Amino acid sequence: MNSIEESGTRAPGAPDGDVTSAVARHYTVPDLGDSILAALQTAGKNTTRLAPQDLAPIDEFHVRGREATLELAQSVELDSTDHVLDVGSGIGGTARCLAQEFGCRVTGVDLTAEYCRVATMLAARTGLAELVDYREADANDLPFTDGAFDVVWTEHVAMNIPDKQRFYQEMRRVLRPGGRLAIYDVLAGPSGPVHFPVPWARTPATSFLVSPEQLQDLLTEAGFTVAQWSDRTTAARAWFKELGKQFRESGPPVLGFHLLLGPEFKTMARNQKLSLEDGRMVLAQITARKTTPP
Repeated sequence: MNSIEESGTRAPGAPDGDVTSAVARHYTVPDLGDSILAALQTAGKNTTRLAPQDLAPIDEFHVRGREATLELAQSVELDSTDHVLDVGSGIGGTARCLAQEFGCRVTGVDLTAEYCRVATMLAARTGLAELVDYREADANDLPFTDGAFDVVWTEHVAMNIPDKQRFYQEMRRVLRPGGRLAIYDVLAGPSGPVHFPVPWARTPATSFLVSPEQLQDLLTEAGFTVAQWSDRTTAARAWFKELGKQFRESGPPVLGFHLLLGPEFKTMARNQKLSLEDGRMVLAQITARKTTPP
C-alpha cells in the first residue's frame, strides 16, 4: 500500500497545522446561526421550537443526507444504550437525528468553532440538548479518555485529513473494547483526481482521498475488523439526479447547503456530481469493530 503522503494531494512541505487552519477557514461562515434562523423564518418555521425535520435541507452535510445516516445507524445496530462520538459533527444534524431516532447520547466534535456554536443553538431549539453536546476539537487529537465511547461515527470527514493513520488510531483509542466504528465517506475512484472545487475543498491542497483498498488497509492496521462494507456510489448518483430534477422544477430551497459554503456551492455540487459520474470518486458505508491491538 502507498503511504498517505504519496496517495494524497498535500502541497509539498505543507505542515499539518497549515492544513488544519485552511480546512477550518474553508468551513467558517460568519453569523451562520443568524443566516439559518432567517432562512427558517422565511420558510415559515417556528424558530423557537424547531423539529429536526425542519432542518433537513441543511442539517446533514453529506451525500444522501438523513437517508444515508439512518442506513448507517441500522448497519451499526445503534440503540438507546450507546454513547456515540460523532467525529466531524458539522452543525450537528447527524447527532440530533441519532438522538431523536434512537434515544442515544451523542457527543459531536468539529474543527470549526462556528459549527459547534450553531449546533449547540439548534440542539436547544429542537429540544435535544439533554442528549447531544458539541465540542471544538481536532479529530487527530480527541479530548477524551481511552474507551469512553460505545460507537465512533464519521460521515464525509476523512477527505480533509492527511494523517489518516492517526485519525483511525484516535478513533480506536476512544472506543471501549469491542466498540463499533461507523463510516460513510468519500473515497478516491479509479479515474483520477476529482474536479475542483468540491464541497470539502476549494483546491487539491486540502483534499486527501484514499482508495477503498487503502482504507481497508488503514482500518486493519489501526486495529479494526471490518464487519460490513457497502458501495454507495450508485445510490449517490441517483440522489444527485433527483436533486437536479427538483432544482430545475422548483429552484434552490431557501434553506440549503449554499448557506454553509456561499455562492461557490453550485459549482462545488456540480463538480461533485461530475466526479461521481466520471469514476473519480466513490462512496462507501463501512462498519467495523475494535479488535486487535494496532
